[in-house]
Amino acid sequence: MEKTSEKNTSAFTHLSTLSQYVIPFGNYIFPIIIWSSYKDKSEFVNHHGKQALNFQLSLLLYTLILALIAVPVFFTVFLQNLPIEAVFNDHDFEITNFNIEGNIGLLSVGITAVILFGLLKFVEFFLVIYASIKASNGELYKYPLTIPFIK
Repeated sequence: MEKTSEKNTSAFTHLSTLSQYVIPFGNYIFPIIIWSSYKDKSEFVNHHGKQALNFQLSLLLYTLILALIAVPVFFTVFLQNLPIEAVFNDHDFEITNFNIEGNIGLLSVGITAVILFGLLKFVEFFLVIYASIKASNGELYKYPLTIPFIK
């Protein structure tokens, strides 16, 4: 049976990942600090710390993949519709004849990647809350679609 302090530490480890909305990279810094401080003292905290960090690292990988899809797609569509004479003749830049029909396939891929990123962040928020509730109840929790980077 886990002690109350272990449950609270585990729950706080999960909740500390939400610091990313206030402090850049807080979703990695604070869980690492908490986990590394308590991993040798409690197997329960060790499990939840690993889960929180693995989930954040998995989300980073998924985000990078989505960015590697979306950014080149939007960049390509933008360059295809850039009037060359405006670039070379120093004219004002205006997109007047944007060809959406010729780029609908590429735009669909880019927009899908952006929507998936938004959905990923939305689901992340609720899964972190759910994991912290499980930890505070003394239950072991494993995030879905998580790659076990830290074993």
